[in-house]
Amino acid sequence: MSDWIHGLPVALMALLVFAATYGAAVLINTIVLTPARGDRAREFKGVSAGLLSPLGVIFGLMVAFLAAQIWGDVDRANAAVNREASALRAVVLLSPSFPGAPGERLRALVRQQIRDAETVEWPAMARKQASLTMIPKPLAQALQTTVTLDPQGPGQVAAQREIVTALEGALDARRQRILTSRSEVNWVKWMTLMIQATCTLLTIAMVHSDSRGSARIALGLFSTAIAVCILLLLSHDRPFTGQLSVKPAALLQVAPEP
Repeated sequence: MSDWIHGLPVALMALLVFAATYGAAVLINTIVLTPARGDRAREFKGVSAGLLSPLGVIFGLMVAFLAAQIWGDVDRANAAVNREASALRAVVLLSPSFPGAPGERLRALVRQQIRDAETVEWPAMARKQASLTMIPKPLAQALQTTVTLDPQGPGQVAAQREIVTALEGALDARRQRILTSRSEVNWVKWMTLMIQATCTLLTIAMVHSDSRGSARIALGLFSTAIAVCILLLLSHDRPFTGQLSVKPAALLQVAPEP
């Protein structure tokens, strides 16, 4: 799906999806019912209404299949952000173990990393342009600063070890959220869902070809169901893109005060 569609507000996305779905239903209704006279009408009526049940089940299974992938991506994105925030919070809490300049530098680097994530990485992830080649300099500097500290006593030794572990956890969580930001439903899956929906609409129109009013009602109801499903999938398709995307709120909450 195009970047601009995913970036639309949900209200505009809903308007576009419903308009396109109803437009397709009107087109199918016109294509089927206009020539539905004489022999052609009998041919259309020969289409068994029993086809609607398996077609509807297949459409529902396809929606469930795509939803499982999308919900999994969203869950992984939230988990990665929360894990990164927890790791950075641990660094902030342990930094006072090294009074003076070392502790202040660690807190400043954590603050800079969170600012970079919000202003640089999140927009890049929304455009699917973030990659693992983007080096998190504040985290790298924080790790270098920590390993070069000269701990005094067992307390600082333990704190140094825990800070290193937390920074490595933050780096791993960051890698996971960048990888997850590149996940989306590919065009083949979208196309198969659209074809399945079109086949079902065509069958509905043929089965009700002898009653134009019933055909319009049935097409309208199923078109609404199709539009709702597509809107639900499309609005959550990219975990870091759009109005309902994963936000850096958890990271901002753990940012140390200047």
